[in-house]
Amino acid sequence: MTYEELDKLSSKELHDRAFRHAERHLNLKFFWDLLELIPAAKAAEGDLKASEGETIHPTQQVVDAVAEDPALMDALRPVYIDYLAKHPDA
Repeated sequence: MTYEELDKLSSKELHDRAFRHAERHLNLKFFWDLLELIPAAKAAEGDLKASEGETIHPTQQVVDAVAEDPALMDALRPVYIDYLAKHPDA
């Protein structure tokens, strides 16, 4: 899919497609990168307190990574689109 086609999808659909592809291909790098980006994504959505806490308690990042938080999914849209654009079979 092209960037434009991906950008038309909902954040939930992008999240689900990226997660399915990464799980199917055991792409641990995708999940690791996502974990590293969650504090910044939380800050971008305006949750500075949670962002600071997650750098101290990384287990919360794992919970957030698999949670279906609409605001977090919106903040991570560019990550999902980039990943899916690089994996057209997703």
